[in-house]
Amino acid sequence: MAVTDNDTLVREFVDTFNGKDADALAPFLADDVLFTAYGDAPVRGRDAVIALWKGVFANFGQIKFETVHQAVNGDVVIAEQIHGLALPGGKLAPVMNMAVYELRDGRIAAWRDYTNPAYASTLLHA
Repeated sequence: MAVTDNDTLVREFVDTFNGKDADALAPFLADDVLFTAYGDAPVRGRDAVIALWKGVFANFGQIKFETVHQAVNGDVVIAEQIHGLALPGGKLAPVMNMAVYELRDGRIAAWRDYTNPAYASTLLHA
């Protein structure tokens, strides 16, 4: 992975989700990464985060993530995203998400996702 700046690193990370391959996320994550999704318990460590996303990918028929806007301030990247999610046989639901990434040595050391889970569930089951 040849990434030259934090903006590019996070954009490439978000694009990687579209392949539904959790192992492909590993090069972007620090060994001790801390992932926190709004309303869920924090998950610490690259292996634990990858295992979490393997489960997520297994539950959805389709995933299409995209970045709408992104701001970079040194080693902090804030990204407005659309997490397109579809249950098996369902239509793609545009779930709005705000993510904050803290980078260290060219990898994501902390990652916080802010989504309204109740609204996301409504979209998924529409």
